[in-house]
Amino acid sequence: MSRDKLLSIVAGLLLVAGVGTIIFRLAGSDEPMFARRDGGAAATVAAGRIAPDFKLTGLDGKPASLAQLRGKVVFLNLWATWCPPCREEMPSIQALHQQFRKAPDFVVLTVSEDSNPTLVAAYIKQNNFNFRVLLDPRNDVGEAYDVSGLPESFVIGRDGRIVAHHVGPYDWANQDIREALEDLLKAKPG
Repeated sequence: MSRDKLLSIVAGLLLVAGVGTIIFRLAGSDEPMFARRDGGAAATVAAGRIAPDFKLTGLDGKPASLAQLRGKVVFLNLWATWCPPCREEMPSIQALHQQFRKAPDFVVLTVSEDSNPTLVAAYIKQNNFNFRVLLDPRNDVGEAYDVSGLPESFVIGRDGRIVAHHVGPYDWANQDIREALEDLLKAKPG
């Protein structure tokens, strides 16, 4: 990615209204690829570290672990049905999932912290969402990722490192995010 393209992404993201922090890092670098802070949110400490592995069961009854997805770019979102900002954000996660559904190296995982899987299943069905939903009623993933509130999202690179972290609701289907993810997917692993 050219430096001019990178600067235009940074400038564009700085103009976008919203709440939270997003930091993308170039693979193998401590330099931010782009960052946006607004709404007085605290800066993330997660970007750049190895994403903690987890093993959960999905709404479909099948087990899933982050380790199984090494080599892929993973969008990980922690949420709950009782969280209004989470519900506000869900359609954009569905749109992101749809935009990248044919990309073999991109996975959308959402982790529900609800204690009632029947409620989660009804919410997902009612809204026609078809991304993968994992169940974490004990908040194990939230604790491992130092989640401070819901929703909270992470982009995990092919090498298992967190390359982006966002606190609060966001429009994940916007063009800047799509382009950043496309660039991440084009980057050579390792």
